[in-house]
Amino acid sequence: MIIFVQILFMQTLTDNILNVTLLEPRLKHPTIFRFFDELAEGETLTIHNDHDPKPLYYQLLGERGNIFTWEYLEEGPEWWKVRITKRKSNEADETLGQLVAKDMRKAQIFKKFGLDFCCGGKKTVKEACKEKGLDVTKVERELQLAEKEEAIRNPLPYNEWSPAFLCDFIVNTHHSYVRNNLPDIVTYADKVRKVHGDRHPELLEIWQLVSEVNTEMMAHMVKEEKVLFPYIHELVSITDKSAAIHAKELGTVQQPIQLMEMEHEVVGEHLARIRELTRNYSLPEDACASYSLLYRMLDAFEDDLHLHVHLENNILFPKAIELEKNLN
Repeated sequence: MIIFVQILFMQTLTDNILNVTLLEPRLKHPTIFRFFDELAEGETLTIHNDHDPKPLYYQLLGERGNIFTWEYLEEGPEWWKVRITKRKSNEADETLGQLVAKDMRKAQIFKKFGLDFCCGGKKTVKEACKEKGLDVTKVERELQLAEKEEAIRNPLPYNEWSPAFLCDFIVNTHHSYVRNNLPDIVTYADKVRKVHGDRHPELLEIWQLVSEVNTEMMAHMVKEEKVLFPYIHELVSITDKSAAIHAKELGTVQQPIQLMEMEHEVVGEHLARIRELTRNYSLPEDACASYSLLYRMLDAFEDDLHLHVHLENNILFPKAIELEKNLN
């Protein structure tokens, strides 16, 4: 098998290329991990696959940390090609999520430029700007100006809270917000598309996307409240060796976290599409009161979800993973 894999692993002048489709399913991820681990800093591994390998991204991030960049070279329909580059140790650039975790003022700058600091929060400013075709110097200049502005009055110290308290805060604040507001948004989206859909056909897709977000978020929050958050509470409460052994028997916290992050990304993509269809929530001239209310509710929901996902992806989940590692 080693010889077979070596034949598949073709080395060119600039990239190491691995055709994953030629490997047995059980060997795909272990093989990719092995070749990634053998990369020197700054070297790349390009994988070719017949479907989107995004689950690998979350597994690699969970097990190796933020030590690589992930760049799509081709995205279907027949082939997906991804270039994975191992970061150099002297690359000290913080990610979008880390920057916002330290200073919430920067969230508004990222929103202004359309940079996702929650689902896409593990990218550096340079990487995110490159993907969007933005001038990184302009973004960095505004980030620096934001640091000089008056600090947000009485900011909540999210980064200082324990993982258990964060879980409770997210449920009582953001999960409650979703349950109280999202069904109404679905209702208004349906009402507006029935009245205005003949003149604004994009309203049908908006209603469909909102309905999907509603279904996905309701199921997603139950998983967090019934599985992931109770397990994080248990990790926090562990004080002796026997309890640590019991926790290990339950499995690693990284597995449900990877699933939650994948689901965050799906919902984030739906909301990004809605923002595109609405042209950043710009109302048409014939918009009625319900039309206007729908757009305001969608805009507010997106803002809340960005903070919601940021708290989980960039603060709670890293804390939980670190907590589990300390038990070993």
